[in-house]
Amino acid sequence: MSTLYSGGLVFDGDGNISKGQGVLVEGDQITRIADVGEFDGFDGDRVDTSGGTLMPGLFDCHVHLCMDASGDPGTVMDKLTDAAITMGALERAQINLRAGITSVRDCGGKDYLEFAVRDACNKRTFLGPTIYAAGRMICMTGGHGNRVGRVADGCDEVITAVREQVHAGSDFVKIMATGGVMTPGVNPEDAHYSAEEMAAGIHEAHRFHKHTASHAQGRDGILNAVRGGIDSIEHGIFMDDKCIEEMKESGTFLVPTLAAVKNIIANKDNGIPAYAVEKSIRVTEFHIASFKAFYKAGGKVAMGTDAGTPFNTHGKNTLELLYMTEAGMSTSDALVAATGNAADLVRDDSRGRIKEGTFADLLIVQGNPVDDITMVSDTANHRTVVKYGEAVSG
Repeated sequence: MSTLYSGGLVFDGDGNISKGQGVLVEGDQITRIADVGEFDGFDGDRVDTSGGTLMPGLFDCHVHLCMDASGDPGTVMDKLTDAAITMGALERAQINLRAGITSVRDCGGKDYLEFAVRDACNKRTFLGPTIYAAGRMICMTGGHGNRVGRVADGCDEVITAVREQVHAGSDFVKIMATGGVMTPGVNPEDAHYSAEEMAAGIHEAHRFHKHTASHAQGRDGILNAVRGGIDSIEHGIFMDDKCIEEMKESGTFLVPTLAAVKNIIANKDNGIPAYAVEKSIRVTEFHIASFKAFYKAGGKVAMGTDAGTPFNTHGKNTLELLYMTEAGMSTSDALVAATGNAADLVRDDSRGRIKEGTFADLLIVQGNPVDDITMVSDTANHRTVVKYGEAVSG
């Protein structure tokens, strides 16, 4: 089946917006982009995008499909059967897709249950976004994420833990460099793994062609991860100028997840553990300031939300675009963070751009999102979500 999209603007995923272009989709791929006049006489299906913008489907580079965004999602998950967790993860994956998020990076699930959801969606057995999954996050004894993570201490054990994720079928490896907000008794500023342990784990993941992510909030842990060769820093709350300098030199991405802390603070009286509220209030100004400084310095950003954490709802992911622009990012750069940059981070050149040969994972929105980010950040302004060339909403 062939479908021609024309009439409106086209945002390409690299920051360019154009008019007068036709985008031809045949089957599940974009096969031709040209001046709309070239398609005179086309007798296939047509989608009129007049008054709107055709753009790549969005990526959320940091979600937790097994978590339900309740006030205390870890405790809720502990009480569920494996079957209930898996079905909930599938439902949330599909909610993400309907909200314009055609690809997600799951940054830590439970006992690999999310792998079944990933495989079902990626094989197109069930409708869902493309899913890249880390499996078990790797943390030190008592470290952030130890409730569901793979606990490992010392270089040899960290290497073994990485190999376990590779063997289980992970798409990338996540290593916890610091404490965090949602684990009791740990300090977000503290480095957890040593520089040697971080480097050993990252090197092993790269040896098996897996990209790497690190939960890293405190300065010293960020530096340990960056110096070890990490591909993305998640959160980056206490970055300083040295962190920013070394991240830029290394080409390290920041996945800021501004929504995570923001939603905890906004719902602090709704059943969120007191320790998480206290830490969120303490870190919020640093979080915004570090993101602003990194962006101003020209660092690479990929959009991620931490969806699944308290009141950070799957399906509201696009609000992160608004939060990033409120913190000083240009609308065009925010859109690139959720499309082309995100595709580069996950090493998938078949998505994230309106380009001949890429999959037809698309989003049609009202108006011009470069002029008004709410055309994307508010899902009420979405016209149609397209996955593999087929409309899934609108």
